[in-house]
Amino acid sequence: MSRLPDLEAWAIFAKVAETGSFARAAAELSLSQATVSKAVSRLEGRMKTVLFHRTSRRISLTESGLAALERASRILEEGEAVEAEVTEQSSNPRGPIRMTAPMSFGISHVAPVLPAFMARYPEVTLDVHFSDEQVDLIEKRFDLALRISTLADSSLLVRRLCTVRILLVGSPAYFEQHGRPRHPRELAGHRALQYAYARGGSSWRFRHARHGEFTQAMPTPLRVNNAEALAPALRAGAGLALQPEFLAWQDLQSGALETAMDDWQVDPIALHLVTPPGRGRPARVQALMEYLTAHFVGEPWARALD
Repeated sequence: MSRLPDLEAWAIFAKVAETGSFARAAAELSLSQATVSKAVSRLEGRMKTVLFHRTSRRISLTESGLAALERASRILEEGEAVEAEVTEQSSNPRGPIRMTAPMSFGISHVAPVLPAFMARYPEVTLDVHFSDEQVDLIEKRFDLALRISTLADSSLLVRRLCTVRILLVGSPAYFEQHGRPRHPRELAGHRALQYAYARGGSSWRFRHARHGEFTQAMPTPLRVNNAEALAPALRAGAGLALQPEFLAWQDLQSGALETAMDDWQVDPIALHLVTPPGRGRPARVQALMEYLTAHFVGEPWARALD
């Protein structure tokens, strides 16, 4: 009969590779450093190969270690997931959730709804990162991401919640001084306030039900890497911007901003919940996903999926 694989040692190996240190791995696993070192040595003896290059200052994976890392990491993750799932089935959801979301959307719309979730699930801890960069969920070990964009094909699991219109907006004072454009070609005489990560850059593309597509390059006196930062300049009448409806909603309701060229549409974006691949998902993560879904699909700026 063949021997069972040394699953504990493989999980320890994955943690050492993740942390880059025997000492840090031992601390995270609540084991002694000697136990961690012996587990890796046991694997190396069993496999008759070296998994780590060791010096007095650092360790690095050998080719054999690199070849084994992906599957070993899966052993560690599945073990953590099954323990979390069994624990949560017999009690309230508990444990950490690492989540990432776009900066402006996160601050304006995610942060305000987190206290209610925390009150509902007091044993769950949240580690939330707001950034407009699409980080690697697997590499950075995030459980969940909210993303507002057109997503590239990948192994990530995606739940599309709603669509969000992109609106051409400006202040009443701006339109009074510079006129209200009716066709995209008229935008050449206007000033663009630009979100740096927007599709198309300073060339704005519109669609019309009868007239088709039209793209217009725009003079751009202000470019920012956070779309919310455009709001003061918009309200001050410094130019026009293409803004997602969730950012402009309150200013449109108050009259601080108005829309223009409503019969010309910009391709909408979509709000997604994204998780790493694999069907095993801790109950605490599932609870947060259901909570966010229920909240955001009911927002006044959220448009139903086609």
